[in-house]
Amino acid sequence: MKFVRMYTDGSCLGNPGNGGWCAILRCGDHEKLLSGGFLRTTNNRMELLAAVRGLEALKEPCEVEIFTDSRYLRDAIEKKWLQRWKKNGWKTSGRKAVKNQDLWLLLDQLAARHTVRFQWIRGHSGHPENERCDEAARNAASGLGLQNDPGYARE
Repeated sequence: MKFVRMYTDGSCLGNPGNGGWCAILRCGDHEKLLSGGFLRTTNNRMELLAAVRGLEALKEPCEVEIFTDSRYLRDAIEKKWLQRWKKNGWKTSGRKAVKNQDLWLLLDQLAARHTVRFQWIRGHSGHPENERCDEAARNAASGLGLQNDPGYARE
């Protein structure tokens, strides 16, 4: 099984506002940078979408270590929030609807194909890949021709 290091970040110019995401995938000597953006979305959606798009890019099952500065993303997986949300009919412990359910469903489905671990890294602290992701996500958020985020519009 191939080992892939993935670095992800999401950005929002206003929250909600224009948003961007980035994933850098590294396997051996190969590296791929993916990014994109939307009009009117949230930072949490972009953090999630970065991981989703990165996992979608993998053509075969892999061992994946995802580095993120989003505690929301890391904690939902590592602290088993996602499992509880599914078990509770997509309700939080406060009985409210889970936000970003569309992206959580995709992430859960994609992660099931791989062996995935999430590692939290402090954002804006000089970590080279996190800084590259942050810049690419911000650039995507301020790009031209952005489309509306259909998942945000449904919430």
